[in-house]
Amino acid sequence: MNLILISSIFGLVLFFINKFLRKRLNVEKKEFFSYNHVNEQHKKIDWAIRITFIVFVLFGFFINVNRDPSKHIWFLQTHILMFGFIIATELVRIVMEKRYAKNKNDYIFTAVQLVVISVFLLAVFSTDFFGLLAW
Repeated sequence: MNLILISSIFGLVLFFINKFLRKRLNVEKKEFFSYNHVNEQHKKIDWAIRITFIVFVLFGFFINVNRDPSKHIWFLQTHILMFGFIIATELVRIVMEKRYAKNKNDYIFTAVQLVVISVFLLAVFSTDFFGLLAW
């Protein structure tokens, strides 16, 4: 129950931050679950990051599956790799939007969104979802 409440609160906070920033920065709403590449170069870099991430996840799985759970290599665990993947793809998006986007405020919106999501994910990972998960 508490897990759902915390997730819902975060979702609402993110929604209102996005709504406020879109209005303030005059940024268009992008389609949900679409890649929204700025140009062809961005598309190639994004797919290179995705393929690299998949390779690391598979590599990490095969390394850590044979180890004692208390001795897993931390930087090869899926949740750590996912956090790195989100940061890498969004940093590339910020750079590409700053350089090539028609609306120069797009990168500011993306940067704020990345900071908010990163702070939330760091809080979740460092506190075991605010003490609600017992590993």
